Amino acid sequence: MVTSDEQIERVRELVAAIPPGRVATYGDIAAAAGLSTPRTVGWIMRTDAADLPWHRVLGASGRPAAHLAERQLRLLAAEGVPVTDGRVALRTARHRFE
Repeated sequence: MVTSDEQIERVRELVAAIPPGRVATYGDIAAAAGLSTPRTVGWIMRTDAADLPWHRVLGASGRPAAHLAERQLRLLAAEGVPVTDGRVALRTARHRFE
């Protein structure tokens, strides 16, 4: 399936809308954008997210990718996101899209 420019822009808008101190999962963003899979969000984030608050997007486990973990958790902790043992408490920090 080809990802359209509109889908890319919608994902970018959703990521930009996550406020400081909150996080969303790839699945949350995919659902809000009407995408069939969180993998599409991951692809967009890898290719077109340098100017976005990328650190506020996590996998469903609440753990960041290993290669980003130290930096991402540091940025999130600085925003007041609760982090315990390398995992974000999604129950309290998860952003709900309207």
